[in-house]
Amino acid sequence: MSRSAGREPGRLTRWWRRRSLRARLTVIAATAIAVSVFMAFQVSSELLDWQLRDTAENQLRADSRVLAATADRVGLAQVPLPPYPGSGPLVRVILPDGSTRTPAGQPALPPVSEPAGRVAQGGLADLMESNDSDEEGYLIYTLRAGDGAVQVARVVDDSPVNQFGFGMLLIGLLCVVGGALVGRTVARTGLAPIDRLTAAAERVAHTRDLDAHIRDEGGGEIRRLIQSINDMLAALRDSRQAQRLLAEDAAHELKTPLTSLRLNVELLIRLDRRGTLDSALPAESLTRLLNDLGAQVAELSTLAAELTDLARGDVSDENTELLDLADVVVAAATRARSRVPDIEIALDVTSVWVSGRPAALQRAVLNLIDNAGKWSPADQPVQIRLHAEGASAVLEVDDAGPGIDAADVPRVFDRFYRADSARALPGSGLGLSIVQRVVDAHGGRAAVARSARGGALLRSTFRPLPRPPRSRAAPPERTARCADPPRSGGATRTAALGHGPAAVIPPRSPLGGGATRSGPVRRAR
Repeated sequence: MSRSAGREPGRLTRWWRRRSLRARLTVIAATAIAVSVFMAFQVSSELLDWQLRDTAENQLRADSRVLAATADRVGLAQVPLPPYPGSGPLVRVILPDGSTRTPAGQPALPPVSEPAGRVAQGGLADLMESNDSDEEGYLIYTLRAGDGAVQVARVVDDSPVNQFGFGMLLIGLLCVVGGALVGRTVARTGLAPIDRLTAAAERVAHTRDLDAHIRDEGGGEIRRLIQSINDMLAALRDSRQAQRLLAEDAAHELKTPLTSLRLNVELLIRLDRRGTLDSALPAESLTRLLNDLGAQVAELSTLAAELTDLARGDVSDENTELLDLADVVVAAATRARSRVPDIEIALDVTSVWVSGRPAALQRAVLNLIDNAGKWSPADQPVQIRLHAEGASAVLEVDDAGPGIDAADVPRVFDRFYRADSARALPGSGLGLSIVQRVVDAHGGRAAVARSARGGALLRSTFRPLPRPPRSRAAPPERTARCADPPRSGGATRTAALGHGPAAVIPPRSPLGGGATRSGPVRRAR
């Protein structure tokens, strides 16, 4: 690190940073006025000095021409020089031999300069010079006259400029003081909405009342700031409401499995303490009870995992990357078959590249498959279709179950919502809510409709990339198990995961829209 980068701010900088915005505006206004007055003083002083000097020079030239005309008429030695009256221009006549004549009682002028001597000798026509070497400065004009020259001089008087500068100083001080007062008043008036906004924010922080609404006032930046604060309060209010509802719903959903689990465990403990466990519960009942305990623990684990995933607020912390959505769908189908071996899945997928989070998308697809698998009959597969439709990538999960009642459609993506017909089935009511959140986070839209087979059709749309990334080479072909041996004794379904434009299921037995329940799934290039 360089010395300048690690150097602490100076004392003046620290002092300035500690000042309030009102004090800063006051100092800035006063400084701006002071600088303006100083610049105006400098410019005005120069203009005034130039004007006074130009007037004095013109007067000296006029007086010198009158005196030269007299010298040309009567001669330099005979030019009348009346006694000096005590004020006015100073006169001197330079004779051809270099001697000079001056009026009686006139203050002595500086000696004749060499350039002025050349004017007397005819080397120059005239000469304007100033002499500031003495205590009193002189402005001297020399004009050729006859065989010599005449000089008219004036004492350089700076008193008008000094008086003007003193006046400007007084005016400048008054302007600075007035500017500071005006700046402070303007700052107080302009920052009044900020003060009220600060007070409102402090009141909200103190009372924790997110229902407060800051009154809109002013315009421009102030209005936008107030609107932003109100929007932030509304977002915090919605977030707190969502957290409260999540906690209430979670407590409600956890109550039933925990109660059942506790009763079963208490029954086992009570029988074990009495020593009548083997006699009170036949082996078949004990096995059923233990299976119930395992199912209840698995349900609690699933519910806890889904609550954790849903409470994150964002999809996850994983990075967004370019991926083939078809790979995600096939991986989710493979995972679903490993979790529920007796589920049958028919894939019809097309390679579609999107920008997304692979783990979150796979979780959403897995939830869709799990939901469809609960309702699809044993002899009907869950159909999964992925294809491009216009400017969207469309993922459809189709089951042949009883479908979703029209009254349940508006709430099908709500957290913990379960239709009356689904309460006897395993699940937490969070799966489709997670699906909607993942799809929304990827700029898509989740919807539900009725399948052509009479069941539910869950449709998710995404925004695909305009074209597959060219820099990505197709990975080597790999194989994943998509099905265990079907219950009917059919062949094992195997999916060869390539990176071609489409997934083709060779028809073995017609099903729905031409998909088959078994057979290799090839995604040819």
